[in-house]
Amino acid sequence: MKFRRKEQSVDSIDVSPLIDMVFILLIFFMVTTTFVKDMKLDLNRPSAAAATLLNEKVIRVYIDTNREIFIDNQPIKVWALQGKLRDLLRSTTNKAVLIVTDTDIPVESLIDVIDECKMSGAEDVAVSTTKELG
Repeated sequence: MKFRRKEQSVDSIDVSPLIDMVFILLIFFMVTTTFVKDMKLDLNRPSAAAATLLNEKVIRVYIDTNREIFIDNQPIKVWALQGKLRDLLRSTTNKAVLIVTDTDIPVESLIDVIDECKMSGAEDVAVSTTKELG
């Protein structure tokens, strides 16, 4: 008795589950991806059209191009700025602070210094650029 082998035909592979899985993965990655928008603001700081001289001495805070802060030509950190300004403002009748900075300083650094000046008790906080001072 001879057994006859059946010809084995190659059946096609069903790829529909594979395609479904790829679409599920695609949807998963699309939903879980966070899209980051750059929240950078480009601000053009205005220049002064007219200047007036003050009779009283104003406390000047300098910010250089390396984001270092100086009061009376002494470097100071942002976190120590409030205490130093509070001591200086106690001894003066004029509660004004002038922040002298360059136009290339990031706005975040400038806002941090302005906030520290306001929290130290300064009533008037003005910002000037080094180009305007001469």
